[in-house]
Amino acid sequence: MKPKFSFCLLLLLAVFGGGVSQVRAQDWAIKTNIVYDATATANLGVEIGLAPKWTLDISGNLNGWSKNEATKWKHWMVQPEARYWFCDRFSRHFLGVHAIAGAFNFGGIKNNISLLGTDFSVLTNKRYQGYAYGGGVAYGFAFMLSKNLNLELEAGFGYMYLDYDIYDCGYCGRRVGEGGHHYVGPTKAAVNLVFLF
Repeated sequence: MKPKFSFCLLLLLAVFGGGVSQVRAQDWAIKTNIVYDATATANLGVEIGLAPKWTLDISGNLNGWSKNEATKWKHWMVQPEARYWFCDRFSRHFLGVHAIAGAFNFGGIKNNISLLGTDFSVLTNKRYQGYAYGGGVAYGFAFMLSKNLNLELEAGFGYMYLDYDIYDCGYCGRRVGEGGHHYVGPTKAAVNLVFLF
């Protein structure tokens, strides 16, 4: 766990959070990602209008509980994203560029999954705890359901670096190593319910 990572995250939040005080009515939205809700991951997003075709979306999620003592699936993540809307903001097609910052504690998850060069079966008998950071690009589409309600679909692709410590089993406290992993693949999957203000 690197102290410089926490400093960078706080700096990002301070820079992006500074724009919230200048928000006017009808220029912002709050949202929840139904995909995260389905995995019992608490999440919330805020999107702020910056210009007629530009918005800044800041979303975060937290899963701070475990299924049982042997299985760990804890994490938090923040994803700020600059969006360019082809029509009006909060309407129809958009492209986004996002950053990713988070921490995780995964282990004791029985599986045989190998996807895009990443072998997730190592989570069966080991626990991995550390940080993830990176970025990517995304495409999305917002369906207007009513004046103040949208359904938004988004998919993103990019890069993440995972810096972690390795522990003997899902619930053990004995550290047996450390490592890092370069991940290239999906970085965002969202079905957002968006409330416009």
